[in-house]
Amino acid sequence: MRISARIAGVLTVLSLALGGAALTAPAAHADITACVNEVERDMQGGEAPDSVRMACYVGLTGNHEQCVADLTKAGATESTATNACRVAPQ
Repeated sequence: MRISARIAGVLTVLSLALGGAALTAPAAHADITACVNEVERDMQGGEAPDSVRMACYVGLTGNHEQCVADLTKAGATESTATNACRVAPQ
């Protein structure tokens, strides 16, 4: 087998392996967690209810205004809700 064919084969396998790893990496979970953690810090030890998790998911989709509104309905302060929704889509 020629050297150029071997190099091409190795590069193909390497690119497929790296591409597959990038596709399987979880992306959204950490963002929602960061948002929820921000609210839980404000609650000082309390666990966030499901409504907070849903609001953080809304923030993850990019709807910042709705995320803030939902978090304030769930009991977060305005500044905490704004900060939490800011970290959700990152």
